[in-house]
Amino acid sequence: MSLRRHTLLYSMVFVLLLFLAGCSGTANGDNGSNAYTTTPQSNAVTPTPTTGGDGYGYGNGNGGNSGGTSGVVIKTASATIESKAATILTDAKGMTLYYFTPDTASKVACTDGCAQSWPPLLYSGSDTPQASSKLAGQLATLNANGGKQVVYNGHPLYTYSGDSAAGQTNGQGIGGKWFVATVDLGQNKA
Repeated sequence: MSLRRHTLLYSMVFVLLLFLAGCSGTANGDNGSNAYTTTPQSNAVTPTPTTGGDGYGYGNGNGGNSGGTSGVVIKTASATIESKAATILTDAKGMTLYYFTPDTASKVACTDGCAQSWPPLLYSGSDTPQASSKLAGQLATLNANGGKQVVYNGHPLYTYSGDSAAGQTNGQGIGGKWFVATVDLGQNKA
């Protein structure tokens, strides 16, 4: 086998192990025994024009979490998720936001290693987080993951380290527990 193939093989194994390690520990008793797999997605995303909010960034998983943001933290974009048109939530940089089904309205289940793969959307302001356009649901914060994590309709919000550019939705459906946050996301009853 050539050096190039060995390097590619070892790189793929390393990325897979890193991903599995990041999602293995949660606070809800899941000891990581569930193997997470990804299904290739071909989801198209078109940013929705908005005003204001540019420059209010935070880490998108590629450079770490830089302590949160204040002002406009949520934007919307049009996307096709699993062959259905949807209006999704994004951070101020256009990175897709996700929710984790084991989270409750008062406690996050994705911490430590999990939060490395799924960086939480943190807010540093003293008021309520704002969206660039009117949302059907409510924005709030929850003290979690070392700061005030932004919550939409009781669902703590995250980005995904596997999304390297605005508009990507590579985290959709991972492990059957991670989903793109949409504007019509129902209230978290857990």
